[in-house]
Amino acid sequence: MRRFRHALFLLVSLWCSLCYGQIATDCSNAIPICNNTPTNGGTQGFGIDDFNGAFSSGCLEQTLSGAIESNSAWYRFRTGASGQLGFNIGFDTSEDWDFALYQTNDCNNLGDPVRCNFFDNQDQEAFMGVGEDPTGSSTTVLYEDWLQVEPGQDYYLLINNFSNTNSGFSIQFTGNIFVTNPIDALDCSIINNLLGPPLAACDNQNVVLDATTAGALSYNWYRDTGSGFQLITGENNPTLTVLISAMYRVQVVTASENIISDVQVAFSVAPTSNPIADETICSGIGTFDLSQKDSEVLGPQDPDDVLVSYHNSNSDAVAGINQLPSQYPVFNGTETIYVRTTSSANPNCFDATESFQLQVVETPVAGFPTEVFICENNTGEVIGEASPNPLYSYSWDTGETSSSLTVSQAGVYTLTLTNNSQPGLDCSNTVPITVVVGETPTIAEVIIDDLQTDNTVEIIAGVEGEFEYQLDSGPAQDSNIFTNVAPGAHTVTVTDLNGCGSVSDNITVVGFPKFFTPNGDGSNDYWHIMGVNSLEDPIVHVFDRYGKLIKQLDANSLGWDGTFNGRDLPSSDYWFQLTYMDTQGQRVEAKYISNHFALRR
Repeated sequence: MRRFRHALFLLVSLWCSLCYGQIATDCSNAIPICNNTPTNGGTQGFGIDDFNGAFSSGCLEQTLSGAIESNSAWYRFRTGASGQLGFNIGFDTSEDWDFALYQTNDCNNLGDPVRCNFFDNQDQEAFMGVGEDPTGSSTTVLYEDWLQVEPGQDYYLLINNFSNTNSGFSIQFTGNIFVTNPIDALDCSIINNLLGPPLAACDNQNVVLDATTAGALSYNWYRDTGSGFQLITGENNPTLTVLISAMYRVQVVTASENIISDVQVAFSVAPTSNPIADETICSGIGTFDLSQKDSEVLGPQDPDDVLVSYHNSNSDAVAGINQLPSQYPVFNGTETIYVRTTSSANPNCFDATESFQLQVVETPVAGFPTEVFICENNTGEVIGEASPNPLYSYSWDTGETSSSLTVSQAGVYTLTLTNNSQPGLDCSNTVPITVVVGETPTIAEVIIDDLQTDNTVEIIAGVEGEFEYQLDSGPAQDSNIFTNVAPGAHTVTVTDLNGCGSVSDNITVVGFPKFFTPNGDGSNDYWHIMGVNSLEDPIVHVFDRYGKLIKQLDANSLGWDGTFNGRDLPSSDYWFQLTYMDTQGQRVEAKYISNHFALRR
């Protein structure tokens, strides 16, 4: 997950040949960094083994060199304020770099690193560090969590090239510590120099070097652009206005000594934001890709040299905070998007003068049901938008252009709604409406599991649909199974949940043995239906397979003993019919009873 960006990319770093002098392969000679130090380097070897033959230090392990370091550079810094601190180490995407950060003021007592990264660069990323990748990458494994620092903490930073081929690196410090303390976030007192620490500036700025010294007799200024220090003719004042990147030296002559002081000054090209066209879009796209405006903003500028960010206010753009995501969620209405272009070498060089209007036109939203149920006997149902918007046009896949349609057949009907309020912009929404025709429920079967301690009734509907079920006047339920059903007459009801009616039927819960053995042993000698005494005036007729009436039983009968006119009938299947008086005084036949049994001798 990508962490929320509180940081301002601040200060420090230029790709220039002059900067490669700022290299220390050993911890004891670590290069001091403070607020405005342009920091770049390249590595070649590792000098002495700062880890004394150790196999690992935090996440770092021995390399092919036989030591933890293979090609190393060491830097040190001291925090001047409290807050969130991070840094970005930039390098060529084809190279593999590692780093470790130690909180200590003693190279002989480094301890374990507080931040460390030893992942290879198989994804060809351009940055590693602490905090957030400045490109906005949310999948990189080359970044560690932000640091929370306090004033006066000393740190040593090891940058190591694992690939043994390198074109150099840059360091940019980041974090809200630079928002709260832009002047003293990193303490410059660790650099003892008449001209102060190295300076990073934009090419549209003037830098003034001040060597004013009490008792000075004369000043001589020199400049080195790569071929050694050369005297700057005519510059003999205590101050020097600098316009180009170079190493600068001053010689201050006093009565007692000559003072020599050097300082690096590096200029970065200040980016320019080009005018940007306004955008009008439909809300239905959900998000607007802000990065598609980058080419307009940059013009001929190289996107590798200039970063583009978008903000909700000009103050955020100027401060470089609260960057909007590339996939920006849109809402109806018009808003101003502010643009910042920032030098990737020196984030102090930026332009936040441009903005554009983002107008979002509403894509119509379906305010009507998209699934409609109608009953089989319904002559028509209205679907679609009952209250049309006068700014919208409507089009059905059936050819009609009304906002609603009357239908009586099942199927999928498609309505396209278009917002015509913005000429030349087609904000449309195509909505499928599914029409389902529901049948009046029927009862196909009732399965009665009786002769149990817990009688069960299961109702089988005769048509497909969404139903609820009821036994007698009890509560309706989603399940079609009822348990603990008392013996006797009952009414079951099936109701369609979409309003297509209901159906009821009468059932009888009684039990009877599936066979009996009238052999006079006193066990199972008589056959009768159990539970008939719960019915009103029940009568049971027993028939043979030819339909001949064999026996009539009532609630008081002992049961059938397997004889007819005093003669034993043979083993066979026999059938029965159960009737009783209903609540209206009508004699009715019990339904859903498997009405045959066996006589066995």
